[in-house]
Amino acid sequence: MKRFLLQLAATIIGIWVATLLVPGVSFGSGSGFFSALLTLAAIALVFTAVNSIVHPLVKTLAAPLYVLTFGLFALVTNALMFMLTGWLSGKLGIPFEVSGFWAALFGALVTAIVSSLAAGVLGVADDKK
Repeated sequence: MKRFLLQLAATIIGIWVATLLVPGVSFGSGSGFFSALLTLAAIALVFTAVNSIVHPLVKTLAAPLYVLTFGLFALVTNALMFMLTGWLSGKLGIPFEVSGFWAALFGALVTAIVSSLAAGVLGVADDKK
């Protein structure tokens, strides 16, 4: 449970930085810090669910494209998962918007890089016991 919460915190940080750096990726933060934190936590939970449930299925079905493009198709699938997160968040009433493919591509890249760095700082890998 501790590892999950640390990874969720790293994802929250990654999504937050992506909303700051990437035009076209935004969330409605409400009126205060705790409102923004709860919104980011909800977005991170949707993102985690999409990456846990949908992404493995897409990777399996798109395996020939991964091989054909030497893995570069992973960028496309990650962008699509980020777009799906934005769409699902909107359907669930969570104010998170991804305005298009390029915003999703750069948002997914920033989120992946920052959340990996944050996970390292938070010691997520050390907690695999």
